[in-house]
Amino acid sequence: MISNQVLQSTLEGLKAISRVDLCVMDTEGILLASTFDGAEQFRDSIGSFVNSPADSQVISGYQFFKILDENQLEYVLIASGSSDDVYMVGKMAAYQIQTLLVAYKERFDKDNFIKNLLLDNLLLVDIYNRAKKLHIASDTRRVVFILEISHEKENSSLETIRSIFGSRSCDFITAVDEKSIIIVRELDNVESYPEMASLAASVLDVLPEEKRRSAVIAYGTIVDEIKDVSRSYKEARMALDVGKIFFRESKVIAYSSLGIGRLIYQLPIPLCRMFIREIFENKSPDEFDEETLTTINKFFDNNLNVSETSRQLYIHRNTLVYRLDKLQKSTGLDLRVFEDAITFKIALMVVRYMKYMEEQEY
Repeated sequence: MISNQVLQSTLEGLKAISRVDLCVMDTEGILLASTFDGAEQFRDSIGSFVNSPADSQVISGYQFFKILDENQLEYVLIASGSSDDVYMVGKMAAYQIQTLLVAYKERFDKDNFIKNLLLDNLLLVDIYNRAKKLHIASDTRRVVFILEISHEKENSSLETIRSIFGSRSCDFITAVDEKSIIIVRELDNVESYPEMASLAASVLDVLPEEKRRSAVIAYGTIVDEIKDVSRSYKEARMALDVGKIFFRESKVIAYSSLGIGRLIYQLPIPLCRMFIREIFENKSPDEFDEETLTTINKFFDNNLNVSETSRQLYIHRNTLVYRLDKLQKSTGLDLRVFEDAITFKIALMVVRYMKYMEEQEY
């Protein structure tokens, strides 16, 4: 079904060219779009026109036209005036809207197919049969992006993305929930992950500033077959979830860059608790004071370099060594030793993951 916004835009464009006022109503006489006030007056006339065998009719100085979708009456177009010129404009407007119906129906069919493909609701044989029927290439390179906007409960962002990035018929832009916009992008043979990162950033750039602040975009790996598009979608979805835990400052998250966070995200919570107990006994890494945590994070940021870390913390080298010795006594882990540093780093990530999962339960 064509949105009222599209119908309104179409009528305004036709009026700008022809200078003829137009309106569109449904078969119940409900006004959908109009370029003039008072169109509601035709509501009673719609019923008799709908039941008449005529395709067009002049009523009270206005031209009425039926708009069909595969022999099913969908809309009634009304043109202001009864002259031959107005009749011609009305016929052209009706044809334009009927053409839009066909185009939107085809897009709806493709949109439905892509949604079912992403959600793994199709058998393998159905994927290829429906792709062929809808003239969608099955053996081309694609990648899936997911744009998530917090508190998004209307379609303005979806329409914005479609208007800017939906001009290519080989790409698909859809949504499976209220706050996620999905872009299935077809790639040529030379496009790779650097181009994907640039495209993701450009998608964020077109959003209004207030939505951009809360928006995050993630993308999966590039796949070569249409049957694997759902895998790229699941990867992008995982990248969004993992990003909320371990990459909170990042606006663009690639599945290929998740690293160890991807492994931790798939661990069961009981196993995580057991790991923390075994490493720290009754103490948890997130119980350390702010100064200790800042020291630890800065030490990791500088690849366990004592001199550089002390310089960036504006403390004496011996002060940093003292803090590391104190940490070693309380945990049994010496962060200057690579193996102990890795264990501690993983433990910090596991604790962050556990806290995130606990928050999701409430």
